[in-house]
Order: sequence, then C-alpha cells, then structure tokens
Amino acid sequence: MNKHILLIALIFLVIGLVGGYWIANQQIDELPVNAAVTKQPLFYRNPMDPTVTSPVPAKDHMGMDYVPVYSDDSSQSDIVGTVKIDAVTEQNIGVRTEIARRETLSHIVHAVGRVAYDEERLVRLHPKTEGWIETLKIDKTGQWVDSNDDLLSIYSPQLVTSQQEYILALRNLKALEKSPIEDIRRGAEELVKSSLERLKLLDVPAHQMHDLTRTHKIKKSLHIHSPSEGIVMNIGAREGQYVTPATELYMIADLSTVWVYANVYEYELPWVKVGDPVEMNLAGVPGRMFKGQVAYIYPYAEPKTRTIKVRLTFNNAEFLLKPDMFAEVTIHAGIQVVAVTIPSEAVVRSGVSNKVFVMRAPGKFEPRSVKVGFSSNGRVAVLEGIKVGEKVVTSSQFLLDSESKLREVAAKMMEPNKPEQTKDINYTPIDQSPTQNNEMKMHHHKGHQYD
Repeated sequence: MNKHILLIALIFLVIGLVGGYWIANQQIDELPVNAAVTKQPLFYRNPMDPTVTSPVPAKDHMGMDYVPVYSDDSSQSDIVGTVKIDAVTEQNIGVRTEIARRETLSHIVHAVGRVAYDEERLVRLHPKTEGWIETLKIDKTGQWVDSNDDLLSIYSPQLVTSQQEYILALRNLKALEKSPIEDIRRGAEELVKSSLERLKLLDVPAHQMHDLTRTHKIKKSLHIHSPSEGIVMNIGAREGQYVTPATELYMIADLSTVWVYANVYEYELPWVKVGDPVEMNLAGVPGRMFKGQVAYIYPYAEPKTRTIKVRLTFNNAEFLLKPDMFAEVTIHAGIQVVAVTIPSEAVVRSGVSNKVFVMRAPGKFEPRSVKVGFSSNGRVAVLEGIKVGEKVVTSSQFLLDSESKLREVAAKMMEPNKPEQTKDINYTPIDQSPTQNNEMKMHHHKGHQYD
C-alpha cells in the first residue's frame, strides 16, 4: 500500500515539473513578440550621419543598417527638443548643474585711469595789449604762486597812452569841478570814469592805479599779477620778448583737486552712475589708496576702443597726484539688482536668442529660451524663463544643444502635412512588407527626402 502511494506521488511530481516548464517556455516566447508590438521605432537614423533619417528600415551606401530610434520614455507633455540620456552618458560627457537662486547682484568695475588737470582750476594768462617783457619775477615752472602775486612787468605804448589820457581827464575834472554848468561838470566826471575803466580792462593792478591817481606820474612798465593760486605749469615768454594778446604768458594750475579719466567697456556701463565711490592705486605712490567719486559720464563712445570715458575727481591736498600719471581705478557700482541668477556659462548665446537647459528629471534636460539682464562676477540675472530652485546645466550644454536640435528636426519631420526637404540619400530597403515598399516608392516618386 505504501509503495502505491509513493509511486502515485512521484508521478504527480513529474507531471507538475513538466507542465511548469512548458508554461514558462510559452511565456518567454511570447514576451519579445508582445514587446515588439508595443515598442515601435519613430524612425531610423544613419549610423554614420545622424542628420540622415528614414521612416523605414534601410541600409546606407556601406551596407550598414540604419539605427532605430524609439519613443522610449518620451511623452506628449515633453517640449520638443528635450534630451534624455542615461546616467553613464551623463557622467562621461561631464554634465554639471547648478540651482537658480534669488540674490542681489552688485558689480565692481576695474579700469586704467589717467590723472589730468581740473579744468575748472586751470588758468591760462594772456596780455591784454601788445608790448615787451621787461622783468620776469616768476621764471621757473613748478613754482607755487598765490592769488595776486606779481608775475612780470611789461612795457606797452598803449598802456602809456591810456595813463596819459587818465591824467588829462583828472586835470580836466579838477579845472571844471566848480563850473556853474552842470553838463560840463558831468562830462568831466564821465571822462575820468571811462579813462579809469580802460586801465582796468588792460589789467593795470589796483595799487598802480592808486599811485597814478595820487601822483599823476606815468609809469613806463606795468605789472601783471596772478589771477589765482596754483602751480606754474608753463611759461610762454621771457625777458625782452615781444608779446601780443595771442601769447600765453603763464599756465597756472591748482592741483589741490585733480581729474582722472577712465575708460569703461560698454557691457559695464549700465552699472556705473554719477556719485559712485572710486578707489585708485598708483605705481608712483605705492601703498597708498586714494578715494574719489564718479563726476561725469561722457555721452559718446571712443571710436577706436569702443569704450565710454568717465571723469573721476580726487582730492590732492598733498600734491601726490601729478598730471599724466597712470593709475588702476576701481569703481564700486552703486546699482544693485535683486533677481533670479544663474552662472553665466549656463547660457547658450546665439545671435537670435539665449537658451539654457533645465534638468526636469534625472537624465532629462529641457531647452528653454530666457531673457537675461545684468551680469556680474560670473552670474547673470534672468528676467524671464527660469524660476528659483530649478537646476540648469553649466557644462556640456553645447553637446546637449546639438542633440536637442537633431530631435527638433526629427519631430518636425514626423509632423503630418509638413514634409521636410532635405539632402538626397541612397538607401536599400530590407525585408519590407508590400505596404511599406509601396510607401517608399511613392515617396521616392514625389521626390521626398528624409533627414
């Protein structure tokens, strides 16, 4: 009895093993068929030239099979041109990302400056009449002069004549001041005033006019005094030289304040405004930093350097800053911008638009057009197109851009009623059904090409 039971159990065990093995084989055989049915390629791509595609299986001129391109994980919600790559490829091509963040952008402008005179404190002295220089009391450049200092004496026939006219007017006034006729007295007074005014216009100093009025003695030489304080930068005449109103006798500069000219590039100009603080260092004054500010931004660009000139002002009470010295200038731009920022290298720039690649999921990168604004310290403000917290690609984006454009072309080719005219390709169909062969012949007959 036990032997019968054992035999029956053994028979059922063998039957179960055989049946399970048969069912498993049936399922394995059906899987590739089902997968082939559900996984249809979008198109076929030439393995040697990715820009050449075909809607049906084909071979290139070397006999190599076209590579099928499947829809894979693409969905209708994906933007055209979205690139999907696996983790290994992402690592091999060196894709790096960074998160967009909101921050305050500020900027520092570095430029080369040139020290110059303060034009508002620069005096060029010319004589008001013709004559000969008799004595130069200030005869060396670099000398400091105070306001009203005696600079030189000049002999001018016109000045002598004017003095004579003034003395005659004074004597005439003295003779007629008691005249009973008012018009005569008034005429004598007007003559004195006009003669005195003529001497003033010829820059006759006040002390000499006072002596002339008191003593009535004509002086051959008249003095010319400094109209302001400063350093004598140039002397244009010497003793005995004949001078005219066109002759520049002295150039006197007050160097207690100096101007510095700096050139700013066009892309940095939006950051700079009048009143911004400036720091300056000079090789001729090591270890010393001078502080000033932006005083003026010129309304034109330099034609050769394509830069814009700005004028800076500095206090020079110690006279360490000398005209025509070169300096390193740092402008601390006062403009600050609060915006969503990304690294500058993340932007793929073209002549038409700016583009970035946004990481939507691991291995999935979406191209997106953006509007950029100010840039500073390696970051750029994004006015439109990016939100805070989104990840943007900062390296290998040009490889992604190339693949994205290929996908855009392929998507356009697959759109109905929008045939793409591309370059001629020669391929040999392989194992096509009658329907596919007829379709290829019809496209070839109409002259359609596939890229």
